[in-house]
Amino acid sequence: MYDLPLYRPPAEADNIIIQATLGCSFNQCSFCAMYRSKQYSGRPLDAVFADIRQAAAQWPDARRVFLADGDALALATEQLLLILRELANVLPKLARVSCYATPANIQRKSADELALLQQHKLNLLYFGLESGSDLILKKITKGATQRRIIEVLSKAHASGMKVSATVILGLGGGSHSNEHIDGTIALLNSAPVTYLSTLQLYLDETIEAEFHKKFGEPFAALDDFAILREQERLISGLNPPQPVVFRSNHASNALALAGNLPRDREKLLLQLSEAMAGNRPLRPQFMRGL
Repeated sequence: MYDLPLYRPPAEADNIIIQATLGCSFNQCSFCAMYRSKQYSGRPLDAVFADIRQAAAQWPDARRVFLADGDALALATEQLLLILRELANVLPKLARVSCYATPANIQRKSADELALLQQHKLNLLYFGLESGSDLILKKITKGATQRRIIEVLSKAHASGMKVSATVILGLGGGSHSNEHIDGTIALLNSAPVTYLSTLQLYLDETIEAEFHKKFGEPFAALDDFAILREQERLISGLNPPQPVVFRSNHASNALALAGNLPRDREKLLLQLSEAMAGNRPLRPQFMRGL
């Protein structure tokens, strides 16, 4: 029985989900309504262990586990290690444990702590990068700068962890579209990530007023074709320090793309060009969501 609402990355759809924490320890990003109904807390270990044992009884051959809610990495390292050891004890084929992570979560962990967690199979972090522009990061109350994000992503990489980063297209609106994308290109060309995904901005009605207030100026939302132009600008400018697996298959996206960068750059740009010319269909609005 989960404490709802429950969210997980698309790639974790077929994997075991264990709620190690409830809510989000930061919970101030102006665009995100995911955990506004929850007070952040770490769940009691006996409850977490009971869930782990129940899941293992149903899926004894499971290889992958996602630790929910918003940022299990906020837990003390000693507590996380106990959870990871319990998972390894009851799931003999366990190969990967993953969780969401915030800039502050990674910053608070020492390099040795991150390496120790990685050795216990916590080896993938889902990181909401959102934007690389300091202006946009401030307007959305992300709580981090471009420089700080580069530092923490480099720290996670050095520990042996893989990072799956997400960028939100449309986050700068019409006034700051180029600044949003150019800042994001600069960040991603300096920080090592393994996976990169793009989402399109969607504002839940419960936080829309807050988003506009914190943005601090009139916000003109982008239509699908302006979003595709942002995607084109992003892909054209990316020269990451290591090859990146790229996806825009999240349900919020008008156009699903998949490839590796920089290898598949021209293929992806051709698909975007076809879509903007009306020769490749976009996902209908009724099929989109978070």
